[in-house]
Amino acid sequence: MKKIFILLFVLVTTLNFSACGNDKPESKKIKVVATIFPVYDWTREIIDDNQNFELTLLMDKGVDLHSFQPSAQDMMKISDCDVFIYVGGESDKWVDDALKNSKNKNIVVVNLMDILGDKVKSEEHVEGMETEHEHEHHAEEIENDEHIWLSLKNAQILCDAIESALEKATPGDNSDLKKNLDAYKSELAALDKKYQETLAAAQGKILLFGDRFPFHYLVDDYGLKYFAAFAGCSAETEASFLSTGVHKG
Repeated sequence: MKKIFILLFVLVTTLNFSACGNDKPESKKIKVVATIFPVYDWTREIIDDNQNFELTLLMDKGVDLHSFQPSAQDMMKISDCDVFIYVGGESDKWVDDALKNSKNKNIVVVNLMDILGDKVKSEEHVEGMETEHEHEHHAEEIENDEHIWLSLKNAQILCDAIESALEKATPGDNSDLKKNLDAYKSELAALDKKYQETLAAAQGKILLFGDRFPFHYLVDDYGLKYFAAFAGCSAETEASFLSTGVHKG
């Protein structure tokens, strides 16, 4: 009886060790954080079904880019991520402090306005647009327009940079990222062509916008003229009767 007990003990122990030996450690996913939805959406298209990545959107529904302040939870997400992708304009000044506190010293950071370089446009004041002389900013101050995602041409350039960052952060073969990138850029190019053809046939090419104007990149891409109440990032201003008046002529 004692011998049977010993044999059973050895058998069970052996099976337990064998089971442990077959357990494969879970591979660590590359954590990617994108600040706003357009950037998140581009990144999602490039990653597609690649299981090496865990993609997080930082600014959820209803959050204004221009007034966003990260919570402690947001800061933790940034501190713990491997790739951080953000716009990089005036509204993103908080990013410097967030990155200083990052636990990951090998974090890959993508500042999209830096990627665009001299393609970044400055806000402009067109006829009838309200200035900010009654507010803290001086009217003569010129800020860069942060709405870089509202250009299909920009999107193709920025998707290249995002794909490169994902590859840099990921060991091993990720050739599917490049395939996904090429496929998505083809869609963006096709949509850009459709815009060009549609607007080329349009009789009216003037856009009226009764608020802060975010479409500077888009109208320049397709040769449109516009009138608006305010420049693109004037978050502090409110419309007056003067600025909402319809342009004559």
